[in-house]
Amino acid sequence: MSALSFDFSGKTAIVTGAGSGIGAAIARELGRSGALVVVSDLDEEAGRTIADEISGAGGEARAFAADVSDPAAMKALTDFAADHGGGLHLAVNNAGIGGPSAPAGEYPEDDWRQVIDVNLNGVFYGLRHQIPAMLASGGGAIVNMASILGSVGFHQASAYVAAKHGVVGLTKAAAMEYAAQGIRINAVGPAFIDTPLLKKNLDDETLGQLAGMHPAGRLGTSEEVSALTCFLLSDRASFITGSYHLVDGAYTAQ
Repeated sequence: MSALSFDFSGKTAIVTGAGSGIGAAIARELGRSGALVVVSDLDEEAGRTIADEISGAGGEARAFAADVSDPAAMKALTDFAADHGGGLHLAVNNAGIGGPSAPAGEYPEDDWRQVIDVNLNGVFYGLRHQIPAMLASGGGAIVNMASILGSVGFHQASAYVAAKHGVVGLTKAAAMEYAAQGIRINAVGPAFIDTPLLKKNLDDETLGQLAGMHPAGRLGTSEEVSALTCFLLSDRASFITGSYHLVDGAYTAQ
């Protein structure tokens, strides 16, 4: 095994929001590293495409469409993974949405509820079912995808900022509760990452401005987030739990 590779042979993993971007990169890396990956996305076709890609490259993957804001769907996803993989050992709660841009005093209430439902409640519903499944499997590791906005604010994004701060707090609380039972739970906080979704929603000028907000002078890549995430899932991070790790090109160091 090389210094930069991971070995997840015999492990079953769930990755939510894995149909594109960061989630897809994580699913691919887990698949290359020997895990059976359950690729979950609200977009069933996108999830199946990534699962087929992993299988075509010699890995093992299954697709499962699920809405993370639905507790019953998250239970079904967890049960599916455990049934097909002989237990559940790894999970990445990555699915999220951005929400509209508006100041807090004008933020649409329906959009507030939707952002909180997906970005915060969805992580809780994941933990709620993943943790018991991992206890039954003898332990495991979970990474919750937060954001740099889990530690700093951002104009006109109150719902997103509140949800990501909540993810960091939820991660710390759950990690304390299960550290002695063999389950490690950490959060990762990416800055602005060069993903298809970002490019779809922003023009080149705005993307350039976002890149300039990072002292590194560029956007991050999904693979850079995946590398840290897979390290935290691996046995190499055996004493790391309850912490929040940034991938941000020094954005929050300013």
